[in-house]
Amino acid sequence: MKNKLGLWGVFTAVIILLFLSGSLNADERTDKVDKLFAEWDTTVTPGCALAVVKDGQIIYERGYGMAKIEDGLAMTPTKIFDIGSTSKQFTATCVALLVRDGKISLDDDIRKYIPELPRYEKTITINHLLHHTSGLRDYNALLELSGFRPESDSPTVEESLEVISRQKRLNYLPGEEYSYTNTGFFLLGQIVERVSGKSLNEFAQERIFRPLGMRHTIFQDDHTQIVKERASGYDKTDKGYKLDMSNWDETGDGNIYTSVEDLYLWDQAFYNNKLGKDLMDMLHTVGVLNNGKKLEYAFGLVVAEYKGLKVVEHGGAWAGFRAGFVRFPEQRFSVICLANLSSMNPSGLCFKVADIYLSDLLKASPKADVKAVEPVKLTPQELEAKAGNYQDDKFGMWISLSVKEDKLEMDGLGKPFHFAPVSPVVFRAIDAPEEISLEFAPPVKGKAVQATARIGNDETFTLTKAAPLAPLTPIKLQEFAGLYKSEELLGSEYRLVVEKDGLFIKFRNVPKDPLIAKAPNKFALSQFNIEFVRKGNKVTGFELSAGRAGHIVFVRK
Repeated sequence: MKNKLGLWGVFTAVIILLFLSGSLNADERTDKVDKLFAEWDTTVTPGCALAVVKDGQIIYERGYGMAKIEDGLAMTPTKIFDIGSTSKQFTATCVALLVRDGKISLDDDIRKYIPELPRYEKTITINHLLHHTSGLRDYNALLELSGFRPESDSPTVEESLEVISRQKRLNYLPGEEYSYTNTGFFLLGQIVERVSGKSLNEFAQERIFRPLGMRHTIFQDDHTQIVKERASGYDKTDKGYKLDMSNWDETGDGNIYTSVEDLYLWDQAFYNNKLGKDLMDMLHTVGVLNNGKKLEYAFGLVVAEYKGLKVVEHGGAWAGFRAGFVRFPEQRFSVICLANLSSMNPSGLCFKVADIYLSDLLKASPKADVKAVEPVKLTPQELEAKAGNYQDDKFGMWISLSVKEDKLEMDGLGKPFHFAPVSPVVFRAIDAPEEISLEFAPPVKGKAVQATARIGNDETFTLTKAAPLAPLTPIKLQEFAGLYKSEELLGSEYRLVVEKDGLFIKFRNVPKDPLIAKAPNKFALSQFNIEFVRKGNKVTGFELSAGRAGHIVFVRK
């Protein structure tokens, strides 16, 4: 028996040596990782903190760049960051704890806890809030449309609740569609506070952070609070960098401050079950639409697949901070990256780090890498037939498609994206941060061209092409000039005027460029999309759509 075990041990050692000889050693891996972050590994740029976790241990951690440029303070893994929407998994955990305690049910009507909310055509449940299927308009967009400036104003929790409560309609019926909205998780935070009798931070400290030893993690509900070891957030400018810090005190959808080392402790809770296996399993429960379709979105976590491996992840973006947190549960491997520069993409960098460490396990996948899909060649006429202005039927959003060489360029999502054809009717983005595809419907004589835009696996938009529109004269534009008021936006008044042969919106934080006519009575400006309403020939109001808030009513005064 002893000899057999000895031979088996020798055989195992040989196999391990052979495996390692074909793989990168630790130094080679970390060198490759450092090269990914070389752009920010300087004393004059913001940067990020990184932690790589394997089998319960941090196997590599580093700070790149500066935590505070103005003070010459270098980045380290102990620095504290605003992690934006990566906070949502902690709010969801608070909700799951109350469910486990028997204090609430996932099927509860949210008006049971927040009765000031409107009664809509169909009940909105806690489940709908957790999985972004409520149809509620995004309250961050509503506050900005009401005049609050993210960079200088600090709306109160009460003002946020009021603007949500004033909404007369939903983007869609609850459970019918998936559409990411911060409103749901802000309301979940309010439900936790009302049921527990504690602030969200107090509840999370007591039930999550202190039990796990996360001593440097808070839900910040006071932007004037001093946070030790906090990195400053930055935006890139033509002259260098400028500070960009949040002064909004709403919690639930965001506003957690933490470090990569504290998030490592949270990561391990999914394996050591210090909070309970039943609780951690609940967090992986994905949403289901009314038609039975399963989503990838669970309890503040996205449960998906990356190059053949199961992955659980969630990113975050707020002010000058960005966050990426990617876990491969079956490999007990995670990458955590927190950045203090708004132009960085930590989630993408996390996956690139995973590519280095898990290279022997990952499979090349067209779904994971759209560049692996071989483009097809279309004629200039086939491409031009798809160019034009398209409107989304859900949010009233306008996008423009134009031909750039042998690709389509999409404008209207904040920055241009380029799409390569992979079939005569299917195009895929080649430079977007996540998978975006366009699929054109077969042409029907007498009907406008339609296309379906898919972002990731869960979110879809139906786009309809508008007929070309002749330029509008100043006299024609004058029909739309006037003062318009929206009760849904806390009584905000938008004044529309004709200047320099263009139609302009005069309001506190609306872009100063002219509205662009897209179709009869329909205009767009950046993320603002306006459709005027007429009674007879007279313009009586308009509906405004922006971001994840669609069809907000304005009445002409």
